[in-house]
Amino acid sequence: MNTDSYRAMLDAVQAFHDKHRFKESGGEDLVYRMALMAEELGEISACVTKGRDKSQLAEECADLMILLLGTAISAELDLNEAFWKKMHTLENRTARRIDGRVRVSEFE
Repeated sequence: MNTDSYRAMLDAVQAFHDKHRFKESGGEDLVYRMALMAEELGEISACVTKGRDKSQLAEECADLMILLLGTAISAELDLNEAFWKKMHTLENRTARRIDGRVRVSEFE
């Protein structure tokens, strides 16, 4: 198995959902998933602000990524396509500095 491919990660998350019957038990409810992702962002924030080990930060980021892939499954999104479409958009934006930090956002 190619562990670096989007398809392999998506398949692994789908297998996890199937194993635990997420679809039948509310685990694919989008509002619930949003709350779980917010919780993971809090855990990532704690790792950064409290100076925790990088391995802990990596684990929390992986949790968020798994939840994000699961949300793509739940919402029937093609996240791979959406990623590359958004990257193309971002590549064509101009970077600006705001308060000394770089931002690549739509500015109006």
